[in-house]
Amino acid sequence: MTAARTIQVLIKLLPSILALRKDRKKWIHHEGNEIDLEQFRKNARKVLATFISLGPVYIKLGQWLSSRADILPQPYLEELSKLQDSVPSAPFDQAKSIIEKDLGPIEKKFDQIDPNSISGASLGQVYRGSISGKQIVIKVKRPGIEKIVAEDIKVLKKILPLAMRFVDPNLRYSAKAMLSQFIETIHEEMDYTNESANLKKIKRDLGDNSKVVVPSVYDDYSSKNILTMEYLPGIKITNIEALNEKGIDRQKLVIDVHKVFFTMLLKHSIFHADPHPGNISVTDDGKLILYDYGMVGRLDNETRLRLIRLYLALVEKDPPRTVNAMNDLGMLTPDFNRSVIEKGIELTVRAMHGKKPDEMEVESLMELANKTMSKFPFILPKNLALYMRMASIIEGIYKTHKVNFRFVKIVREILEEESLIKDAYIEEIKRSFDRFAKSIDATISIAPELKKFLDENRSLNLLNAKPKSNVLLSGSILSAAIFIGSSFLYTTNESIGITGMIGSLIIMSLFTIFRKR
Repeated sequence: MTAARTIQVLIKLLPSILALRKDRKKWIHHEGNEIDLEQFRKNARKVLATFISLGPVYIKLGQWLSSRADILPQPYLEELSKLQDSVPSAPFDQAKSIIEKDLGPIEKKFDQIDPNSISGASLGQVYRGSISGKQIVIKVKRPGIEKIVAEDIKVLKKILPLAMRFVDPNLRYSAKAMLSQFIETIHEEMDYTNESANLKKIKRDLGDNSKVVVPSVYDDYSSKNILTMEYLPGIKITNIEALNEKGIDRQKLVIDVHKVFFTMLLKHSIFHADPHPGNISVTDDGKLILYDYGMVGRLDNETRLRLIRLYLALVEKDPPRTVNAMNDLGMLTPDFNRSVIEKGIELTVRAMHGKKPDEMEVESLMELANKTMSKFPFILPKNLALYMRMASIIEGIYKTHKVNFRFVKIVREILEEESLIKDAYIEEIKRSFDRFAKSIDATISIAPELKKFLDENRSLNLLNAKPKSNVLLSGSILSAAIFIGSSFLYTTNESIGITGMIGSLIIMSLFTIFRKR
C-alpha cells in the first residue's frame, strides 16, 4: 500500500515542486514589475488544490507551509493561508464507538449528543451536546486517523529526498528541518490530553485579560481521543457584516487580536499558534473567544527575551542589534555573512518605517521579511516557525478588516503595558558582557605565548639596545588590543557606553603591562 501511495503522491506533487523551483528562483532574483504575481498565485492555487486532494496529512502540511517564508514566496504563503482545516465528517456511529470505548455508554455520561457534527477537521470532528443541562462541545478524533498519518509520513520521508534534488541548497536545508518539525507537531495534535493541558495553561495565563474568553475543559469527559469543553458561541472574526450589525468596533477588534496573541508570545511560555478565522469568534460585547489549542508554540524564558530584543531592535531601527538577536535565536546558519544580512535588515527597516518614524505597516513587514528570508541563509527552529505561522495568520485577519492599524505601535504598547522593556535591556547588557568575556578569554589565552616570546627576545633586545623595538612591539600589542576591542564593539553594538569603558580600561592595562617590558 505504501509503495502505491508513494507513486500516487509523487505524481500529484511533482508538477507543484517544479513550479515552485521556477517561481522561487524568480522571486529571489527579480524585483517589482519583473514578477508576474498572478502567475505565482495561479501556481500556488494548484498546490493548494493538490494538498486538498491528497487528504488530511497534506492539508495539515499545507497549513504548516503557509507561514514558512524561508521556503515559499509570499504569493504562495497568501494562497496557502486560505487552506482551512475542513474535511467532511465521518459517520456518527464511528465517532460514537470511540466515545463509548473511552468513556462508557453515551446515555449514561451525557444528557445527549447531536449526531450532526458542527465542524469536521483533518484530525478530528466536533459535536454539540449537554451535561447536566450545560451546553458543551465534544471533539472526537477522526476514526482510523493514526493509520492514515503513519502511512503518509512514511511516504513524505521517501519523497522528500527525491524532491529536494530539484531545488536550491538553502531550501533543502529548510525543508528537511520543516518535515521533522511537522511530524512532531502532528503527533502532538493527535493526543487530546496535550490539547487539554495547552488550553488550561493559556486560560491561566490570560485569566486577567478582559479582552478574551477561553473555554473550560470537562476532565471527566475527556481522554486521549476525546476533548469535552464548555460551549462558547460567537461571531466569526472575519464575518464583517455580522460584526457591524452588532456595532463591534472592528479597529479595536484587530488591535485586541494582536495584543492578545503577542502578549501570549512575549510574556508567557506558551502561545496559540493556529489563530485562523475558524478558531476565533467574537462575543456580542466584543470579546475574543479562542478555540482549538492543538497547535501551540512554547518558548523558554531565554528565547522569549531574545524575541523581545528582536522587536526592540526593529522598532529602534538598529540592524546590528537585530542581527545579534536573530543569531541568538538560532535563526541564522553558522556561516552567515554578517555584513550582507545587516544590509538586508537595514533596507528592510528603512522600508518598514517609511516616512513616518516609529511606524511599520504589517504588509510591508511581511513582504520584505519574506524576501530577506528567501535570499539569505535563514533557518527556523520549530517554535519560531510556529510564531511565524501565528503572525502571518493574524496579518490575514487585519487585511480582511482593512482598518487603520500600525503594527509597531501595538508591539510597543504591549512591551510597555506588560513591563517587558526593562527585562529586554537587561538581557542586552548580559549578552554584551558574555560576548566581551569571550573576547577577553581569547585574548588572555594567548598571554602565555606572548610572555614566552618576550622572554626569548629580552636578551636580544638588551644586546641591541634599540628602544624602538620595544616601542614597536608595545605599539603592535596596543593596536591589536584596540582592534579586538573595536571589532567587538562594532559587531555587537550593544551597551556601548559600559562595554566601551571596560574595554578601554583593559586595553590601557595591557599597554601598561607590556610597556614595562
